[in-house]
Amino acid sequence: MMGGMRTIQLRRYTLVDGEYDAFVAWWGQWMPKVRPAAGFAIEFAYGIPETNEFVWAVSAEGDAEAFLAREKEYMASDARAEAFAGVPQRVASSDTRLVEEFPVSKA
Repeated sequence: MMGGMRTIQLRRYTLVDGEYDAFVAWWGQWMPKVRPAAGFAIEFAYGIPETNEFVWAVSAEGDAEAFLAREKEYMASDARAEAFAGVPQRVASSDTRLVEEFPVSKA
């Protein structure tokens, strides 16, 4: 572990109309398998069916450079290709960024 440092990526999607349920079912089947196997932790996942939105975050040990190298490997992996094989495009738009984590006081 690199001094306990983790990098977090926030992933925000607007889904294609009528594809919310199919996307959530697919995501639940595949992402908890393929992302951790590639060295990522899924931090959270939330959906808003009324607006076709899905927001989730993944993290990995190391700095941004290490995260992006791991992401590049994952994107080219056979496991990811298998997860997406034959799946129609269900994401109309996306915004994916590395984010900073801020501790929240629970006073």
